[in-house]
Amino acid sequence: MFNIIKFGAYISELRKSADMTQFELADIINVTRQTISKYERGESFPDINILLKIASTLGVSAENLINAGEAVQNEVEILLQKSMPDTVKIEEVMNIAPLLKPSVLDKLIEPLKKQKIEISDIIALSEYLNTESIDALMEGADFDKIEPELLKYVIPYLNEENKITIFGQIFDGKLNWSLMDILARYMDIYPLLEYAFLEGMPPTFRNLDEDCIYG
Repeated sequence: MFNIIKFGAYISELRKSADMTQFELADIINVTRQTISKYERGESFPDINILLKIASTLGVSAENLINAGEAVQNEVEILLQKSMPDTVKIEEVMNIAPLLKPSVLDKLIEPLKKQKIEISDIIALSEYLNTESIDALMEGADFDKIEPELLKYVIPYLNEENKITIFGQIFDGKLNWSLMDILARYMDIYPLLEYAFLEGMPPTFRNLDEDCIYG
């Protein structure tokens, strides 16, 4: 897995081997010495253009530079933004998400949707993702084992369809009824409850959708 501390240490090693100061490297790639220092301490990661300049200046390939941070192949491809892998592990994306722009992460949504992603992982990624990407991941999420505390964080990112799914699972008894109170803070559950009871739907609620509720 990519380690930004080891990545930075490798830049430092290559710079020293080239008998260059931080000022000299910074001047060549047109950044400040403080920026180079942050890279070398693993406190910051260069954007793709700066990364390529550093690699060229220090006489290595960009792949070699990233690999010194012990990156796996998928992480190398993503960080270099050459192509997005067809399959990617959630652990790999979680590891490098803080280093990526939302637009780059957007391109990983389809590969991520191919696997079963835990709600907690989606929440962890939410601070880096665009709203549309969060919605897309939520569509394939498994809500069967969601806990009350976790739902508090999930609800703001759910679209109406997902909220109705949660409601149905609570109503069916698959989720704890106490979650209904949390759900009620973010949507009007009373038309849903009225519809369900009038139709005599307990304990099954699987055929409920927006069309039958709102006409």
